[in-house]
Amino acid sequence: MIATIVNCLAVIVGSLIGFGLRSHIKNEYETVVYDGAGITTIVIGLSMALTSKQIIYLALSLIIGGLLGTRWNIDGAILKFGSFLEHHTQRKKVSLPPIEQVPSTAQVEQSGDSNKQSSWDFGHGFLNASVLFCVGAMSLVGSFKAGTEGDYTLILTKSVLDGFMAILMTAAMGPGVVFSALSILIYQGLLTLGAVYLKPFVSPLMMSELSAVGGAMVLMIGFNLLSLKQIKTANFLPALLVIVVLTLLDPVFLQWANVLGV
Repeated sequence: MIATIVNCLAVIVGSLIGFGLRSHIKNEYETVVYDGAGITTIVIGLSMALTSKQIIYLALSLIIGGLLGTRWNIDGAILKFGSFLEHHTQRKKVSLPPIEQVPSTAQVEQSGDSNKQSSWDFGHGFLNASVLFCVGAMSLVGSFKAGTEGDYTLILTKSVLDGFMAILMTAAMGPGVVFSALSILIYQGLLTLGAVYLKPFVSPLMMSELSAVGGAMVLMIGFNLLSLKQIKTANFLPALLVIVVLTLLDPVFLQWANVLGV
């Protein structure tokens, strides 16, 4: 857990630095910050998504997971949670539109709206940073190595990378990013503590496909930051569970394929 706590502290420090920079960024430079964060995020997402060895599993998990997430309105729930966090951490209360009327990133930028402290930005910053910092291979493998071998190298390396990325994301999306440290603490902490029990079920295929699905969601974040397309990233979170099920069933699929002569 020590490495996970260091990771959380790195994100918090990076977020504080980014927030300090954000307050000094003039409006004409905001697009540059968004573009820089968006391009960086897309590069990270592509590098992760290309690890997929079973593209059909990736496609099925994203489609099925996206449908489930949309049905459960996970994106709306996280935005409400962002509103809750903002209300309890900021002195000034912001008047919010209903969740279904929350504007897209593109609409905010095109309107020239200077309301950078809106709970939409707050919740979206929390969501995007949580996805980026938690779904990567370094988070998964590092937590298992820390829990089973006492090797903290990967998590500590990840901490440095997350700290610098937190600076960039906070400068672009605001203080909601700092609360992603809670997601890291819960997610990596549980993985580290449960590594001994979970490791027998984890295969190289599962690791590569989880990383690929995570990379696809990181790509969605990049698209949102660049205003290429408004995607409700949180609604695709169930895809992580779907890909786990598909990879666990992979031996069964192979047996069927052999029987059918495929």
